Amino acid sequence: MMFDGKGRALRLLPWTNDFGGPCWLSTTDPGSRVSRMADELEAAMIASAEEVLVEARELLAHSVVGERELRFAGTRLAESLGDTLRIAASRGGRLENTD
Repeated sequence: MMFDGKGRALRLLPWTNDFGGPCWLSTTDPGSRVSRMADELEAAMIASAEEVLVEARELLAHSVVGERELRFAGTRLAESLGDTLRIAASRGGRLENTD
């Protein structure tokens, strides 16, 4: 968790900077334009992860699956898991600071 100069927790955003590093938001307004944009992107990422999971389960239900299909599914699942863990870290950090 990162903090601003006043000790307030920063929000981890669901995107990275040009170098792949985390982006943080300093705001006391959860309804700010950037906060709403982050909320919408997080919802889209979770919806995408749900679709990937459904497709992967369907693929794995087949008794014979090609290597390319498995590799594609595994790659997408890893991407979705990374996105979901980032969202969980962001939301968990915000829950810790609701005291």
